[in-house]
Amino acid sequence: MPEHTIKAFDEEINRLRGLVAEMGGRVETALEDAMAALVEHDNDKARRVVSEDRKIDLLEAEVEKLVVQIIALRAPMANDLRDVIAALKIVGVVERIGDYAKNIAKRVPQLGAHPTIEPLSLLPAMAQVAGEMVGDALNAFAARDAALAEAVVARDHVVDSFYNGIFRALLTYMVENPKTISECAHLLFIAKNIERIGDHATNMAEMVYYAATGDYLPERGRDTGIES
Repeated sequence: MPEHTIKAFDEEINRLRGLVAEMGGRVETALEDAMAALVEHDNDKARRVVSEDRKIDLLEAEVEKLVVQIIALRAPMANDLRDVIAALKIVGVVERIGDYAKNIAKRVPQLGAHPTIEPLSLLPAMAQVAGEMVGDALNAFAARDAALAEAVVARDHVVDSFYNGIFRALLTYMVENPKTISECAHLLFIAKNIERIGDHATNMAEMVYYAATGDYLPERGRDTGIES
């Protein structure tokens, strides 16, 4: 392959990684701001999270266009092809995480100015773990770090444990005081969205592991849809 072609391909791959990183950074910020809006009862911040989601969607479209261009013009193979396809699949997952953050923000105005349900205090800790998983999965992709990707998958049970505890606590509140049903339902929805963010971070990590190693994680062995 001529040197100028290799250079152009490297530049396109670097641009692709940069777009994935930018999109990931926006999603991490969206989750942080959505949870801050929830804790602070800040409806204006919640509305900004919702409006900023459009920029995440536009970045996804830009990545998709670049991936098609790279495959059509460069015909990458083996490791390069796995990286390109992984980037395409990862931005789809990242976009969905952004939607979950947006959904959390949309619930903030519906909770009222002073939510009093105790499990609300657990949601920020749950979201912090899920957000760290997202960040680590993105860092693993940037560094082709299979070990970090594997560590993300291992943490998924922490988010699940948070969700199970919050679910039981909110169910108890609703049974003991039916007046809290509406508020508890909104908090359950938020907890479920955070739990799904953890699941999607795990999915990302599995894709990264495969892209970096060519192997599936043995304990999960799920098909990522990326061809070797």
